[in-house]
Amino acid sequence: MTALEARDAATARPEGKGEGGVLSRPYRALSIGIVFVELLIAFEATAVGTAMPVAARELDGVSLYAFAFSAYFTTSLFGMVFAGQWADRDGPLAALTTGITAFAAGLLLSGTAGTMWLFLLGRAVQGLGGGLVVVALYVVVVRAYPERLRPAIMAAFAASWVIPSVVGPLIAGTVTEHLGWRWVFNGIPVLVVFPLALALPRIRRLSSGRSADAGTAGREPFERRRIRLALGISLGSGLLQYAAQDLDPLSLVPGLAGAALLVPAVLGLLPRGTYRAARGLPSVVLLRGLAAGSFIAAESFVPLMLVTQRGLSPTLAGFSLAAAGGTWALGSYVQSRPRTEPYRDRLMFLGMVLLAAAVAAVPSVLIPAVPVWIVAVAWGFGCFGMGLVIASTSVLLLRLSAPKEVGSNSAALQISDGLSNIVLLAAGGAAFAALGGGKVAETATSTAGGSHPTAFAAVFLPMAGVALVGAWVTTRLRERCSGRRAALRFGRVRSP
Repeated sequence: MTALEARDAATARPEGKGEGGVLSRPYRALSIGIVFVELLIAFEATAVGTAMPVAARELDGVSLYAFAFSAYFTTSLFGMVFAGQWADRDGPLAALTTGITAFAAGLLLSGTAGTMWLFLLGRAVQGLGGGLVVVALYVVVVRAYPERLRPAIMAAFAASWVIPSVVGPLIAGTVTEHLGWRWVFNGIPVLVVFPLALALPRIRRLSSGRSADAGTAGREPFERRRIRLALGISLGSGLLQYAAQDLDPLSLVPGLAGAALLVPAVLGLLPRGTYRAARGLPSVVLLRGLAAGSFIAAESFVPLMLVTQRGLSPTLAGFSLAAAGGTWALGSYVQSRPRTEPYRDRLMFLGMVLLAAAVAAVPSVLIPAVPVWIVAVAWGFGCFGMGLVIASTSVLLLRLSAPKEVGSNSAALQISDGLSNIVLLAAGGAAFAALGGGKVAETATSTAGGSHPTAFAAVFLPMAGVALVGAWVTTRLRERCSGRRAALRFGRVRSP
């Protein structure tokens, strides 16, 4: 049996019912449960950031503010690698339940912390749980859903970020103002009970255990080398972020140490050929990092630019990006339609071009004559492109992975995503500070125009260039295979 045939057998329609969609009876509870998990992660990502400044100030930890974010990202990278091996070895159930439990425990630890260091510890525990969950969900998708339904469930994951992106900051701000920042952290874990009760029985039935092509041999031990590399990538990225906080020459020491740990770890954890855009899976993983990193690095500076350069209030600056969540969901929906399947690689090229154009257009508002609504329009097109690309990279990764490799490959995809965020944010932040962006702190709550416009341009224009590189990588997604095999892998014809 070939790998393709084994994968098809592993994802055969359960219970002989395959006419419905992701909300048909065999999949309804599972789909609602796992999408709700994704919704909680999305709400946390958008809401916690709003409460974070108040928490840091109350805990006398403003000097450690950046680590409240980096602690989450660094431990989540380790969680992703560990979850990939765990899910491939034993199925996704244990990794998912452990991840959700750790995610909730980390929130509670941060929400009840009396010192900033305990708060950071909670964020680290939360990041570890988030890394476990995001990879385990990918394995659930490939184990429980036939291939024809995977684009739809991936689109549902993307759509679950729409509502939190719009109302998350507003809800978190209101709760922080009237009840206190701790309620933002302590309130989310209560909601974890619902998806656990709904989805876990179906996960146990449809996707637990070893993959279909794992054979009859005994359980394989954890690969210690990958665990060591995961620790290296987490510690290295943490040191790199620390070095990027300060332009002092002494910061080169932790920066170089971080790079020395990071580079070999990345080369060992990502598919061979990723950084030379080898055809097939390596290019899919690389594209995910280029898309996510350029988008996040640019988006992080948009509200700051609107406040300091055009005098918008923080609320209006945030709302300028809110509608983009809807266009992201629309892009995800478009890629999920059966009629667009034969053109997936072209849609991804279009998506990266739209993202590059949006990121390049945003700093045009640094010119006073350009209306600020240009940002909302441009970002809407950019997010439509992201909807086309991000969901499609997930679909292609599942299609190009044998069942026993889904966990490890999904971990590689998420590592590329998270690591690119860290590296490009660090690079953009360093360029921003070097060109006078530090003056933004003095003008963020006062009149506009105190900072250097070139500092913002130094962030946006290079990120647009990164997105254009991603557009080229989309031409490398298709493996060099001929005839029916190539057609099957890219949806040109249907499997008999």
